[in-house]
Amino acid sequence: MAREILIRPLVTEKLTAMMEEGHYAFVVDLGANKIDIRKAVKARFPSVEIDEVRTMIVRGKRRRQLTRRGVREGRTARFKKAIVTLAPGSEQIDFFEGI
Repeated sequence: MAREILIRPLVTEKLTAMMEEGHYAFVVDLGANKIDIRKAVKARFPSVEIDEVRTMIVRGKRRRQLTRRGVREGRTARFKKAIVTLAPGSEQIDFFEGI
């Protein structure tokens, strides 16, 4: 269940700075709600205590590609992002433990 809901962790410069404060971001399934996301994170990382889950849908961006045959237009895929806040004193999540 957790594998279908949590697609991958989201790691950017801003989110890496937020990890020190206990905020972690995941790309999740578009149909998942906050309760499903909370259960999936708890199943994947059983030692953490979750304080809050915030979700947002990131819309796809328009892209253009100039080719010999002309201009090709398209869109990137939209996705749902979840920011999980851990409770104070909870154990931290380590995304890079297998590297």
